[in-house]
Amino acid sequence: MIGPAFALAATLAVLTASPLRASPVEVVAATATPGPKGWTITVTLRHADSGWDHYASGWEVLAPDGTRLGYRELSHPHVEEQPFTRSLSGIVIGGGVDYVLIRPRCTLDGWAASPTRLDLRR
Repeated sequence: MIGPAFALAATLAVLTASPLRASPVEVVAATATPGPKGWTITVTLRHADSGWDHYASGWEVLAPDGTRLGYRELSHPHVEEQPFTRSLSGIVIGGGVDYVLIRPRCTLDGWAASPTRLDLRR
C-alpha cells in the first residue's frame, strides 16, 4: 500500500517536472518594403528564450486567406538579444493584397495563436 506522504511526493514531482510555459512569442514591430524582386518583411520579436530547448524558432508571412508566402527560420536561441530583428526578402505578394499576417513560433509552444496584421503601403 502506498502511504499519503509518498503519493504527495509523487504528485509534486510530476507537477514540478512539467515544463513551465513562458510568455508566447510577441511581434513587437514589423515593416514591409517593396522591391524589384518582391517584398522584404522585417520583423522584431520578443520571447523569453531560455536556451536550445525553448526559443523563438521562426515566423511566417501569410496572405489574408492563410496561404503561406514566406517562412523565416531562426536556427538558434537569442537569450542575450531581446528583442531581436530579422528580415526575409523576395516575398511575392499579389497586387490585390493590402495586408499580410505575421505568425511567430517557438520550439516549445509552437505557433502563436493570433497572427499580427501588417498593412502594405504600395
